[in-house]
Amino acid sequence: MHTLLHLLAEAEVWVLLAVVIFVIAVWKPASRAIVGMLDQRSARIQGELEEARKLREEAEQLLAEYKRKESEAAAEVQTIVAHAREEAERIAAHSAQELERALERRQHLAEERIAQAEARAVDEIRAAAVDVAIAAAREVIASEMDENRGGTLLDSAIAALPQRLR
Repeated sequence: MHTLLHLLAEAEVWVLLAVVIFVIAVWKPASRAIVGMLDQRSARIQGELEEARKLREEAEQLLAEYKRKESEAAAEVQTIVAHAREEAERIAAHSAQELERALERRQHLAEERIAQAEARAVDEIRAAAVDVAIAAAREVIASEMDENRGGTLLDSAIAALPQRLR
């Protein structure tokens, strides 16, 4: 016991005892404040993590929606391109048919014009031949005919005219 009393007489023991009492007295409120701050920080971090998770889910949903829209747009583009190709092919075929018809019409018109020109040329040649023959016949008849013989030929031609006109 004497050592215990002797320890109580030492100033370092009283300082140690005062520090222990002080730490116990300060620790309880300080630990509550520290734990409260840590809890608040933990709650704030948990809220931020929850918000980040929600934002990530929204971003994933938006990404999925944009991918879906992109695939729909790509399909629509392919449909439009296919339709445009079909339309272009149809127009090209129609244009080729129209060109063929136009060429056939022009060829037919050219053939008709050629035939008309040939007919005119034949008619002109005939008319010229008839004119030449008439002129030649006049000269032959005029040189070989006298007045009596010419009158007889004229009378017989007039008599034969009704039969030739039938």
